[in-house]
Amino acid sequence: MNRNHPLKPKELVDKLNRYIIGQNEAKKSVAIAVRNRWRRQQVGGEMEEEIYPNNIIMIGPTGVGKTEIAKRLSMIVDAPFVKMEATKFTEVGYIGRDVESMVRGLMDVAVKIVGSRKREEVQEKAEELAERKILDHLLPISTGENMSETREKLRERLRKGVFEERKVEIDLQKKERPFIEVLGTIGPEELNIGLQDALSNLMPKSTKKKFITVKEAREIFIREESDKLIDREELIEEARWKTENSGIIFIDEIDKIISQGSMSGPDVSRQGVQRDLLPLVEGTTVNTKYGPVNTDHILFISAGSFSSSSPADLIPELQGRFPIRVEFKDLTREDFRRILVEPANSLIKQYKAIFKAEGYQLQFTEEALTLIADYSKRVNEMSENIGARRLQTVMNALLEDYLFRMPDIPEKLVNIDEKYVEERLGKIVSDEDLSRYIL
Repeated sequence: MNRNHPLKPKELVDKLNRYIIGQNEAKKSVAIAVRNRWRRQQVGGEMEEEIYPNNIIMIGPTGVGKTEIAKRLSMIVDAPFVKMEATKFTEVGYIGRDVESMVRGLMDVAVKIVGSRKREEVQEKAEELAERKILDHLLPISTGENMSETREKLRERLRKGVFEERKVEIDLQKKERPFIEVLGTIGPEELNIGLQDALSNLMPKSTKKKFITVKEAREIFIREESDKLIDREELIEEARWKTENSGIIFIDEIDKIISQGSMSGPDVSRQGVQRDLLPLVEGTTVNTKYGPVNTDHILFISAGSFSSSSPADLIPELQGRFPIRVEFKDLTREDFRRILVEPANSLIKQYKAIFKAEGYQLQFTEEALTLIADYSKRVNEMSENIGARRLQTVMNALLEDYLFRMPDIPEKLVNIDEKYVEERLGKIVSDEDLSRYIL
């Protein structure tokens, strides 16, 4: 089990900078929080269990990078990650949705991450076994020197791709309709833990014969053989360790579960959700279909705009479990411009790739990029501030005509200059009612 974390906080921030512009304080906070988990694991002994994660509250309007920082961070350090909206837990009354479901979801993600890596480790052996099964379907096993030679020649042709489209008949396991679907909703989520697995194990596995191509059969056989080669108990144990020691749970819209003073109606539900969240964040054991998972060292990152409230309005016990507060800054015009072009997955790069797929070359002048950023900032000021997401609506309005008419446009070079941006967006942005409707 690899417990080493080679990236230093500065290296983590550098990697985050490839995708997210600005918000350096937030990047520093999450980088330190992640590195501290590795530091705790190096302490050893009883003290290791006493060092708890520094949970974080991110404060700022939508579209400034709160979710993106947490999500990208988890991808960089290969940590299980789930995002939940706090308001989901208030939708069906006081008790709301089972808050422990986020831990179960995190464990599911960890199992997928570890399973994917283990399948890569056994890929070569699984491919070899799958090849044997395909040969068995093409030429049933039989004895004799001549048959052995024939099989080897068949193997060579198989590896050259000669039989990719040939149909073979294989036994496919039927996908049974889940009993839970048949029975309908049966109550709280914990009643469903492992119930489906237990019921499916009681029933005999049924199969059906089907003709599929060798190419399709190979994928099925590789998956089947990989599952046989992987030690399931070892996979679950490693996934549990990964969940408990490197898992990240992102709770969005946490400001929406703050009471507004009344102790009736929805406020009761909001207060109840805060108290339901408290044991998870403090540290408890949650039953999952893979066994118990301890939440003591899971990193919780919460976020909210806090436009009409503050973190101090949370119940005191919950406040104390989120000691790190990070305020996100509103995006400037320069931020918008940088977001357009600098990140590895910037909108400009995305649209250039889309145009290239149709055989066109898309380019922008510097003045055009500056004007797009300026318009995006102005629309956010005039209407609802949705942060960097405004760039998507603006870019779609700007390029909509080209996106509709491709690939019938004769000129393969599409140059977007300041004049074109002004023609496409100027009137919309200057008319506040029109910009609210379109942008």
